[in-house]
Amino acid sequence: MKQHYDVLLFDLDDTIFDFQTAEKAAFTQVFKEYGLRAPDYLHDYQSVSNGLWQQLEQQQISLTQLGNERFHQLFKMHKLSLDAQQFNDTYLRFLGEQPFLIEGAVALFEELQDIRIAAVSNGFERVQQARIALSPFANKFEELIISETVGHQKPSRAIFDYAFNTLQINNKDTVLMIGDSLTSDIKGGQHYGIDTCWFNPNYKANHSEAAPTYEIHHLSELITILNGF
Repeated sequence: MKQHYDVLLFDLDDTIFDFQTAEKAAFTQVFKEYGLRAPDYLHDYQSVSNGLWQQLEQQQISLTQLGNERFHQLFKMHKLSLDAQQFNDTYLRFLGEQPFLIEGAVALFEELQDIRIAAVSNGFERVQQARIALSPFANKFEELIISETVGHQKPSRAIFDYAFNTLQINNKDTVLMIGDSLTSDIKGGQHYGIDTCWFNPNYKANHSEAAPTYEIHHLSELITILNGF
């Protein structure tokens, strides 16, 4: 039986926006501003940052702590005497200037004319707001639900409660969460009782407890799902 969805909740990073490309571009710019070679630090930074994002999902740290701590740890590792908070502020400014998109995102949103669309993102408000403003999607989202603003992050039920209240949604059966992260997007949506669509362009194996309702490898496949296969 065809499932009808009235509301699509989109993750942003690595679902709509190409975060990997944006991260490298912003990282290169901020290190250049400080007279340093970004390639010397990128691998260690990504390792530290990924670990901190996992802690954020588990509610062990705040987003503000994550932003400062990732550079604090990196600078300590490489014996650099730099202000981590100031460095992070500069990095976020550059990151907001990188509206790189996932392949197929523009075509997908052109197809989504008669359905409600909102963003639910674990991220920094100024970065997400800035990138959306620079993208073709400036007027596409009914609401931008960003963890820094809300005070909760995926997979917490609280951010989904906020989304449902803000969007005045009464029926969970009409909502689909789309995202690339099994641990935040899919796990969060699944535990909240809504259908989920795992965007998995690199064909990663799923070794987690998360069980997405659908799995797609290109954004165009979402239209097939919405059309009932």
